[in-house]
Amino acid sequence: MTYQPRTYRRMVDSGDLACFEVTMKETDLQVCALTDLTDEAEDLVVQARWELENFIRRHPRFSETYVPFEVPDDAPSNIKSMADAAKQAGVGPMASVAGMIAEHVAYGLAKRSPEVIVENGGDTYLIGGVDRTIALYAGADGVANVGLEIRGGLMPIAVCTSSGRIGHSESFGDADAVTVLARNGALADAVATGLANRIHTHEDIHRAVEAAKQVHGVLGVVATVDGHIGAWGNVRLTSLD
Repeated sequence: MTYQPRTYRRMVDSGDLACFEVTMKETDLQVCALTDLTDEAEDLVVQARWELENFIRRHPRFSETYVPFEVPDDAPSNIKSMADAAKQAGVGPMASVAGMIAEHVAYGLAKRSPEVIVENGGDTYLIGGVDRTIALYAGADGVANVGLEIRGGLMPIAVCTSSGRIGHSESFGDADAVTVLARNGALADAVATGLANRIHTHEDIHRAVEAAKQVHGVLGVVATVDGHIGAWGNVRLTSLD
């Protein structure tokens, strides 16, 4: 796995929010809030990562497997959330880690800022009441200039994306991008990964969308490959031109 610079962040228009970045090992966040809460965000990342790394030291297969992993009853809540999400999506628990951390940081900061956006490598968690638009990036050859409108009334919500063609995360499919909406960040991340694994041609989009409908907690999905796009649920697409 190689790191790819997150140049898309240069295009972010935060409007009423102050944006800052928090980087720690593999975790690389862009956070937007009413004020600069860098110190608080760093503390939350440390907390989430310590909990995860400590669990992995005792259960190394948790970080290695590509299939669901049963965790003990006394596992921390974030670990249980990852395991539950992996089970619903049919993937390994680490497929949900970015979404979990984004949600963990967002809720932690919401105590100081009622408007919070945490982006973790394309996996985003939003809390607040202001309408936002998230650009859907599907690579240079994918569907372009398409955004996803997130109404304030839909928040809090996770918007997580997986791709078989761009980014550093491992995928077994060829989707340009699969974006999933859910209240639970770990679930949105895991399901996006699982659906992206299924898509190899545009003919797979319909089957992936139908699969998303069967997952309890998924509120919407957008899938694109080779210029084709399919969507379902609480999804409002808009042109960014």
